[in-house]
Amino acid sequence: MATFHPDRPETVFTYGAPGLKFGIGARHELSYDLGQYDARRVLVVTDPGVAATGGPDEIADSLRSAGIETVVFARSRVEPTDASLIEAIDFARAEGPFDAIVAVGGGSSIDTAKAVNLLTTNEGELMDYINAPVGKAMAPSSPLLPLIAVPTTTGTGSESTTICVLDVVSQHVKTGISHPRLRPTLAVVDPELTLSQPAGVTAAAGLDILCHALESYTARPFESYEHKQANERVPYCGSNPIADMWSEKALTLMSTSFVPAVHEGGDLESRTQMALAATFAGMGFGNAGVHIPHANAYPIAGQVRDFRPAGYDSDHAMVPHGMAVSLTAPAAFRFTFEANPERHVRAAELLAPGAARPDDASEFLPQVLTALMRDVGIPAGIGAVGFDSGDIDSLVDGTMKQQRLLATAPREVTPDDVATILDESIELW
Repeated sequence: MATFHPDRPETVFTYGAPGLKFGIGARHELSYDLGQYDARRVLVVTDPGVAATGGPDEIADSLRSAGIETVVFARSRVEPTDASLIEAIDFARAEGPFDAIVAVGGGSSIDTAKAVNLLTTNEGELMDYINAPVGKAMAPSSPLLPLIAVPTTTGTGSESTTICVLDVVSQHVKTGISHPRLRPTLAVVDPELTLSQPAGVTAAAGLDILCHALESYTARPFESYEHKQANERVPYCGSNPIADMWSEKALTLMSTSFVPAVHEGGDLESRTQMALAATFAGMGFGNAGVHIPHANAYPIAGQVRDFRPAGYDSDHAMVPHGMAVSLTAPAAFRFTFEANPERHVRAAELLAPGAARPDDASEFLPQVLTALMRDVGIPAGIGAVGFDSGDIDSLVDGTMKQQRLLATAPREVTPDDVATILDESIELW
């Protein structure tokens, strides 16, 4: 047996995931699920758009019928801000205490529920827990409540992860809170809940799935890091055999389900396969991590001026997270290609079986991604959502603040590298 030496490269990776209940009708078992945590009073967190579908009310009524006192907060903001999270936290503090929290919606509602869970069980204020250098990056000192995540969109992976994402408006930056205790206790994934998802939302969410799988698959390998002590381990530990397995399966499922789910929204089989892909990708990136496209997405979303995407019922300018991630992904994977050419080629083959490999293999994955983006109606680069060459410096500054993500990139990333990626992404086709 090899002897352990702390000055050698890392030999350990970690893996974590919530409990999972997947399948058509799974949402109808929530009262039983909550009973396993002895929950008699719960908070349901959702947003106005999802609330308008009637799904959250259906769930709340079923919980009440089972004798569970249920309070609904339906004002989560699509693309949460520090102000919107504080509003939800204040509501929960005033209406509590609760025994458990149920998040019904996309990543915005699930992330709002994570923040509520954190700040109703631990001392302090929101900025205390936000990642450095934007916030203080304080760790929770007390256990959180059971959190059941019921996603109604297929893509964010928030039901599987330890991350809560938000815009800090005063600083014009998108950032997050990251800690293992934020991971939901149980993910209840019911594909029927995604049938009302508009095509534009499905497209953006699907690109988020793809980038989750691709970024974790191409992330810096776990064994390339210096060896950590037990108390130094973080959820994003780099690509590893278990995360790779989930990423590969997610790409395979998306190769046949993504485009039909966008163009034929009532196709429950495609919706089911896409929901499964989202779950698998979440289990992959929630442990391996994501890198450059996600780091770029934060300032793109945080600095948007007047873009309003199709399919989103929003009263404010926004670039949806999955869309923001995808806009620089082709250029980012062109940049990371040299770190592991075989893995980039393999990813392209999984995503587009039978596609002809170009003479320049570094263009294979970017070409596959760009073709998919065109097929599902994603804007043709950051120029199409309102940015130009004059914005590059500001976007680079925002990206370089995302060191937690850039540390997972398979190559060192300098400001000049980011500027090149962003410049190549102004117009994709």
